[in-house]
Amino acid sequence: MQSIKLVVVGDAGVGKTSMLISYTTNGFPFGYLPSVFDSYAVTVDVGGMLYTFMIFDTMGQPEHDRLRPLLYPQTDVFLVCFSVNSPESFENVREKWFPEVNHHCPGVPCVLAATKIDLRGDSQEIDKLAKRRLRPMTTEQGRRLALELEAARYVECSALTQEGLKDVFDEVIVAALELPVDNRKRHCVVV
Repeated sequence: MQSIKLVVVGDAGVGKTSMLISYTTNGFPFGYLPSVFDSYAVTVDVGGMLYTFMIFDTMGQPEHDRLRPLLYPQTDVFLVCFSVNSPESFENVREKWFPEVNHHCPGVPCVLAATKIDLRGDSQEIDKLAKRRLRPMTTEQGRRLALELEAARYVECSALTQEGLKDVFDEVIVAALELPVDNRKRHCVVV
């Protein structure tokens, strides 16, 4: 059985771990969970073919910048995340995350994901951002960034409500499988 390796990256606190736990357990983990997910493997059926779908969570804190790339070899697809209520995490997609994965794994598809989309309409979050003269990131801003960075896909989800959650992982699998088998698993190197 072939495998698909997904590595999830993004700033600390954008909801990577909550998204993964919500997807794999069908329930939202309340409270902050600093990368307690680690990894998960499940068999998925894609067009009648069975694949082992391996998902790896990463820590987004700067102190893990040197360790994180050790997970990158043999990656088939990256899920690069930002939170709609964190313009800083959105900017770091461009400044940090895409450059990092493209440096270590040129040619490996990257799917851009907006998380916490339920907070776009949350009055407390809107007020918090407004005090800094900011607003939640929009779908259009995400799509434009995905085009600019040549992301394989742009997706959005909420781990809390599970809106768009299954679609995120369906799109990740499709992006991974679009890369010809001969080219998969050759691109990632740790320098």
